[in-house]
Amino acid sequence: MPVATDRPDTRRTREPGTPPRPLVVLASILLATGTGTAIWLLPPRAQGEWAAADRIEPRATPSGPASTTTAEPSPTPAVARPSGFVTFVDAVREPRFNLSREARRSQVRWFTLGHLTAGQKGCVPKWGGLQEQGGNPVANRLAPLRAAGGNAGLAFGGPTGRELASACSDLARLTAAYRRAIGAFDATYIDFEVHAPTGEATVLRRARAIAALQREAAREGRSLTVSFTLPVTRTGLSSGDQAMLRATRSAGAEIAAVNLLAPVDSVPGSGGRLRPIASAVRAAHPQIARSLGESAAWNRIALTPVLAGSGDLTRLEARRLAAFTSRNHLAWLSTRGAALSPGITRFLTGATR
Repeated sequence: MPVATDRPDTRRTREPGTPPRPLVVLASILLATGTGTAIWLLPPRAQGEWAAADRIEPRATPSGPASTTTAEPSPTPAVARPSGFVTFVDAVREPRFNLSREARRSQVRWFTLGHLTAGQKGCVPKWGGLQEQGGNPVANRLAPLRAAGGNAGLAFGGPTGRELASACSDLARLTAAYRRAIGAFDATYIDFEVHAPTGEATVLRRARAIAALQREAAREGRSLTVSFTLPVTRTGLSSGDQAMLRATRSAGAEIAAVNLLAPVDSVPGSGGRLRPIASAVRAAHPQIARSLGESAAWNRIALTPVLAGSGDLTRLEARRLAAFTSRNHLAWLSTRGAALSPGITRFLTGATR
């Protein structure tokens, strides 16, 4: 005989398709345990290794609508002027450097190839002053890079050898020499790296050649971006370099950017290795603005710290450098000297894009 009770019936029949309650509890425990393990296994950066107020993360590329079919990505058109992070390549000392492979590995889209200086004949630019233009294996690998959406410019001058404008005293021949180099590599960007003081005649000759080439490019519907790479100190640019920029602009040449070479101290001071670089850029800004006839010229300043060793730029310093570049809207960022680690290069590429 059934025993009467006033307890509610908690063992009613389950709805069809509902799992037993003990299984639900067990699944919840397993899910929580698995989630904790997965979080613990994440790499350090995902757990906030770089979590800071001035963090600059690589910018994600917006994705399009979902598609059920997978198509081969079409090549991205190469842009005409440098931006983001630019890798400098010494095309003479690194003949095996593969541009397209490095672009895939580090995501860098822009390279600068140097240096073209005067050969024995004076008015003929050669790689390092010795190697024929068409004989450099690095420069001859430009086609695959551009097919993948990257690009590279040419650097004239540099720390060694004779600058072309100094060695070639005839304006027409100098202009023709620059024109041949630009045409040989289909360059849309050229840089003039000036270290040694140059006379007024050399400055004017170079400026007139640049202005003529830019006018030719405009008539033909092409672009020709020109920059100057100059050393900078805590007081900014030298008076001679400021006068050179003014004279070049007065001759009708358009200077898109002034790339500042700033050495990184091997032994950091109380403010770290980057503070002197920031001070040098701030000191150079009004000088560059006046030289280019602008009230402000932050977006016409590029920055290139020169590293003595690969350890001269830590991840923390790379983050701060990228933040400084983005915050001040600099034209682009690059490095010289010792090679960066692949991880830091990829970070700078994404953070400054």
